[in-house]
Amino acid sequence: MTIIEIPAGWPADETAALAVQRELRGRLVRDEEGPPVGEGHVTGLDVAYDDERDLVAAAAVVLDARTLEVVEEATAVGRVSFPYVPGLLAFREIPTVLAALDALGADPGLLVCDGYGLAHPRRFGLASHLGVLTGRPSVGVAKNPFAFAHEQPGPARGDSSPLLADGEEVGRAVRTRSRVKPVFVSVGHRISLDRACAHTLHLTPRYRIPETTRRADSLCRRALAEPVGERPSPPGTSESL
Repeated sequence: MTIIEIPAGWPADETAALAVQRELRGRLVRDEEGPPVGEGHVTGLDVAYDDERDLVAAAAVVLDARTLEVVEEATAVGRVSFPYVPGLLAFREIPTVLAALDALGADPGLLVCDGYGLAHPRRFGLASHLGVLTGRPSVGVAKNPFAFAHEQPGPARGDSSPLLADGEEVGRAVRTRSRVKPVFVSVGHRISLDRACAHTLHLTPRYRIPETTRRADSLCRRALAEPVGERPSPPGTSESL
């Protein structure tokens, strides 16, 4: 596997990244219901870092939305493309994530990111960023709360409570397993919050974390263990299952 290099013209500092973020945020679509639960494909996206080599591995795992069986998976390894700045983490990962997505032969359908969408200080987290760039409906399902107020949801699977920012509901804490801590769901692009939460519950039949994230997390960690070269090549590697 060879390394995906940082794209020419990629933002190099916080000022440039904020300008790109503002411009892309204006393209967000928030008035669509989104794909029905259990139909078509749903694709999990996740990344893992190798700090010693300054590399990031991305995985895209396509599941059949009805059965949650793997249809196809792809990985890419690239240079970390931006310094660590809270609120701009997408700029560290997106070139490599896009390379993994581009390597897929199957239609990805709904994108499910391990992170946030509208539940972001500037309402444009990773899920929104990827949704706008790809034009696909997208959802953020995070393991940990961000800097938003919320009450604990009820104890039963399916219970939820709003994530609030200045009185606006920007996401929900959703209990996917009874009496287990919730996950944090937010709209990315081209989907409603109700539909995003319904997808999240469908993707968690046995575990707290969606099957999309569980499978992508394992795959990107394995990708970092593979030998990598130093020359750019066509993005990603793909394996149909």
